[in-house]
Amino acid sequence: MRSLYRRQLTMMVGVMVVSFLLLSAAFMLLSYRYIITEKREAMERNAGYIASFTASYVQRYLGIQDESYRNYVASVALISDSYVIVANPDGQILYATDGAYFYEYQGAVIPAAVVEQVLEQGSYAGMTSLDGIYPERRYVAGLPVSVKLGGVRAVQGLVLVAADTSSLAEMWSATATIFFFSAVVVLLISVVASTLTSAHQARPLNEMAEAARKFGRGEFDVRVTGYESRCDEISTLAESFNTMAASLAKVESQRSEFIANVSHELKTPMTSIAGFAEGILDGTIPPEREKESLQIIVSETRRLSRLVRRMLDLSRLNALSENVLTAQEQFDLTEVVSQVIISLETKILGRDLDVEVLMPEEKVMVWGDPDSITQVCYNLMDNAAKFAAAGTAITIQVTKKDGKALTSVRNLGATIPPDELPLLFDRFHKADYSRSMDRDGVGLGLYIVKTILGGLREDISVTSEDGVTQFTFTLTLA
Repeated sequence: MRSLYRRQLTMMVGVMVVSFLLLSAAFMLLSYRYIITEKREAMERNAGYIASFTASYVQRYLGIQDESYRNYVASVALISDSYVIVANPDGQILYATDGAYFYEYQGAVIPAAVVEQVLEQGSYAGMTSLDGIYPERRYVAGLPVSVKLGGVRAVQGLVLVAADTSSLAEMWSATATIFFFSAVVVLLISVVASTLTSAHQARPLNEMAEAARKFGRGEFDVRVTGYESRCDEISTLAESFNTMAASLAKVESQRSEFIANVSHELKTPMTSIAGFAEGILDGTIPPEREKESLQIIVSETRRLSRLVRRMLDLSRLNALSENVLTAQEQFDLTEVVSQVIISLETKILGRDLDVEVLMPEEKVMVWGDPDSITQVCYNLMDNAAKFAAAGTAITIQVTKKDGKALTSVRNLGATIPPDELPLLFDRFHKADYSRSMDRDGVGLGLYIVKTILGGLREDISVTSEDGVTQFTFTLTLA
């Protein structure tokens, strides 16, 4: 398998190489054309100077045989680093110099094609050795020497200016060498930078992959650290990864706790059922107590049934509330509270309890799910009736504050220890004081209340002082 480091390094190096190849090709082509163009224009310009001077000299002195003319031509050739040839209209060479020396081309004649082009088209430009006059091909620019005699312009000769292409090649070669050297240095720097960058990016990914493998082996305490200060996508990914790891660890802890609690809650009634059933079958329990034992078996069976139903309700609530806000509508909170009180009337009267209701006379419209809030109120009131001392009163109060409707359920009974209060909303948790009192409970009622309100983005709190225990939850006013 090709690693991300190799893939990124290969891609970056490949892009750099292709870019430099294209850039170098374009640079060489443009620079070569620019140098040739500059040299050609310089040769044509110098040829124009000499042709113009020659025409003026011929028109004034009727010839170019003196030393002054030769010195002028030699000066132009020397300054422009070029070769100058002056010929008559037939192409026979009269003067030839490079500025430092004069050359005698005895009997040498400029090629007829060059002469013809200069005479007919008025100029010549091209690479040529002039049929062996020059030892190698040179760039040659030619112009005619036109003199106006008696109102008629006549061609009195030719001027050819040539440049040695070796200087052009050397200039282009030096430029290309500098560019090539710069390209190699930049490429090396890019490779080093790409190597460091790729390694810097691949290292945290490798650490996360290793951490994920450890998660697969059950090691949920592994975290990816050291990238908090990077302030880039890697740090965000590391933070998200650690958040996911913490969630997985929490889920695993909750799963283990859930299984342990379920096992404990199921074991107790099943042990009772099995014990009494075996006692009836083997005769350990006398016939006169069989009815009592069967009643216990039925009670424990119903308790198991309630536990299973609550667990199913809990699974449904968790599935609905996970990252999804429960659908809400407007409803009258006082009506829901009143209906729950009526439904619990038999249980409340059976425990010789009174009910004190403190609610506004007008409707209290709130946002929420009426069925879910009905279950919340039922669980809280049922819990209050279950643990209230006989002969006392349960107080249900609804008030408004800061855009919220606050519903409180208060009863008088045993005081819940402060260290137990935060645990009341955990699954299968039952405070120690209530274990003997609540044999029918399964420890899921308050957890379901917390789950429902959490899905509505609402809060619930509990206090217990001097025997007065109060649960208060909020709903948003409509």
